[in-house]
Amino acid sequence: MSGPDFEKCELIPVIAQDFENGDVLMLAYMNQDAYQETLQTGRVCYWSRSRGKLWRKGEESGNVQHLKSIYFDCDADTLLVKVEQVGGAACHEGYRSCFFREIVRDSNEIRVVGDRVFDPADVYKK
Repeated sequence: MSGPDFEKCELIPVIAQDFENGDVLMLAYMNQDAYQETLQTGRVCYWSRSRGKLWRKGEESGNVQHLKSIYFDCDADTLLVKVEQVGGAACHEGYRSCFFREIVRDSNEIRVVGDRVFDPADVYKK
């Protein structure tokens, strides 16, 4: 096997993890072009399903991800990228991780478990 199987799945889920401490930062998708660009440049590139185009992480916010290592699973249909997260936040809502909301099992309460690194209104001007 030579890597992820884009013939089986045109878009492959990608888990981004901090290479130093193991924090799960986000889940996104790559197509073949995003995968190749990531390997060639060392800067993580995804496929944006909402925009319908390549999305170079941090192109608007400056919070880029530098690739440290890349893995694929036993079915060749999921990727794990270990990254250096530049700028402190992977989440477009301004948090370090996209997984900043915890569901408290016994009460179904939603609890925010992180601090905002930046204000999205200031960064994205929307």
